[in-house]
Amino acid sequence: MATPELISPRSPRVAAARRLARRNFRGKERRFIAEGPQAVREAVEHRVGGEATLVELFTTVEAAERYADIVAAARDAGARVHYADDEVLAEVSQTVTPQGLVGVCRFLDSPFEEILKARPRLVAVLAHVRDPGNAGTVLRCADAAGADAVVLTDASVDLYNPKSVRASVGSLFHLPVAVGVPVEQAVQGLRDAGVRILAADGAGEDDLDDELDAGTMGGPTAWIFGNEAWGLPEETRALADAVVRVPIHGKAESLNLATAAGVCLYASARAQRTRTPR
Repeated sequence: MATPELISPRSPRVAAARRLARRNFRGKERRFIAEGPQAVREAVEHRVGGEATLVELFTTVEAAERYADIVAAARDAGARVHYADDEVLAEVSQTVTPQGLVGVCRFLDSPFEEILKARPRLVAVLAHVRDPGNAGTVLRCADAAGADAVVLTDASVDLYNPKSVRASVGSLFHLPVAVGVPVEQAVQGLRDAGVRILAADGAGEDDLDDELDAGTMGGPTAWIFGNEAWGLPEETRALADAVVRVPIHGKAESLNLATAAGVCLYASARAQRTRTPR
């Protein structure tokens, strides 16, 4: 049985991983933390420019035995594996109850130009989204709906915020994500690529059901989702080809951001598959 190698929370490797909780250090090092077996397994399998995304793995002895396949795959991918005690895992983990596996990963965002070159058919654009949990959940919804890409504008939360990474539940590693794109640039680039721009807003002039009934959603589509509290500013709404509301058929006042995003993305996915069977 392996014994812990990093017995001190003051180890330089532990200190370096702990600093990744701060956005400025993540940006400087171009590294982020992924925790738990699901995220680490996805990171092991993911590559950026031919290089493995996972750089380092911190694991307790117990977790290394429970997830022996993940640890072995991490070694095979070239990641440095550190056995650590619970105190060390608590230092590098950014959750209250660590699951025994904490990975240090390379940034994996894609240039916006590459996303456009791929001629996407379904894209989620997060404009002014500030809550990291919502950002990660929308990314997960986009992945589940079969979207081709996600774009986070320069006014949105950091993609690599630990809460965003956890909320994506591994979807961060599944589809291209561009970050820091001005919303005007995102809209113009997508429109030039033949993508129709829809802004999701509870006060939208157009009803999602009407759009579906009219058969207007079968083509390439990008949905713009706004801030959790105040939605989309007027200048962003004005950029869209249509501003669409999700109809409320019951007594609920509104839908939260992630739920509305899921409804919109799945509506587009259904319309596209109806028009072009896969």
